[in-house]
Amino acid sequence: MKYFLILFFVSASSAALAQQSGEVKITKFKPPTVKTFLGSHKNGDSVLPGEAAQLLTMPLKIQDDKKTEYEIDSYQFLYRKRGVFENEDNGKKEISSTISSARFFATPLTKIWIDNVGNNLKKDEQLYYFDIVVKDKQGRKFNAPEIKITVL
Repeated sequence: MKYFLILFFVSASSAALAQQSGEVKITKFKPPTVKTFLGSHKNGDSVLPGEAAQLLTMPLKIQDDKKTEYEIDSYQFLYRKRGVFENEDNGKKEISSTISSARFFATPLTKIWIDNVGNNLKKDEQLYYFDIVVKDKQGRKFNAPEIKITVL
């Protein structure tokens, strides 16, 4: 009798799991082709320091061919800062870079990032927005292209 009950519960559990997995429908979603803009700029553009500082205050825009805008769910921002250091071996000044980065859930950047980055921009530094996740009107999430702006 014990074996019969164990066998009954195991087979009933298996049947319930099989029914549940059969009910799950996975709909294929082909995300639209979109472009990423910061102001009127796109990936690979170069701007003067003053304009770069202004761009930091602007929201990211994600649009498709029909100019439909998509809501931003999250993104990462990286600031590649150029610096100079003295090489201890030969005493010469050399150029290096450091990065500051964070994930954001709203655009534009927060005031502290705008102030800290915008007040220090120099030639050859970069503003890099990447890992951009957007939502369509049905709430489906997908990735948008990155955008990197270089300071002239």
